[in-house]
Amino acid sequence: MFATQAAPFKPTNKSTKLAIFGAVTAILALTTGCQSLPKANTTQPIPTIQTQKLDNFNITGKIGVSAPANGEAQGGSAFYAWAQENERFAIELIGALGIGKTNIEYDGKTATLVSEKTGTLTANNPETLLQKATGWQAPISQMPYWISGRAAPSDRSPQVDNQNRLVSSANGNWTASFTYKGNDKLPNKISATQPTGQKVVMTLNHQGR
Repeated sequence: MFATQAAPFKPTNKSTKLAIFGAVTAILALTTGCQSLPKANTTQPIPTIQTQKLDNFNITGKIGVSAPANGEAQGGSAFYAWAQENERFAIELIGALGIGKTNIEYDGKTATLVSEKTGTLTANNPETLLQKATGWQAPISQMPYWISGRAAPSDRSPQVDNQNRLVSSANGNWTASFTYKGNDKLPNKISATQPTGQKVVMTLNHQGR
């Protein structure tokens, strides 16, 4: 024998209907009120690590390096011209940190340095090459991003200003700060330091911009 289907529930009197209607109305009002309340924002915005960089650029300027030695600051400087095309670049240095006119090229795999003093040197990366030739360190691999006003993919703790321009970033032992002229989007000066006191300062003149 099949069970008989239960009859739908019907309120038995007017007062019961009014009570149910009132309860449903109160629940709907409460739900609507909760949905309309804005959610509190308890987190501070964290700047996104921007990794896009200029594919091609030509810049000129001056680079200076210094480091403490025997209780005194020692350093050198050079004028430079830097041409970048994707991952390839060529840098010409004049007055190049004690080794004369120097050219550094990188094809994405091998870095080559040619100077009057050292002849031709090669290395897997430009940082190793520069240190081998001059004894100085510089964050060359990060520079194409920093010159573009962007954090390198391996950077940490990038900070931006109210125009979303990179003003500081860290990579390995280097901490870099960026200076801009007016409302320019590209930096005109980069200063990078290490805890040991070594410092690299680059002025940048962007050609054709």
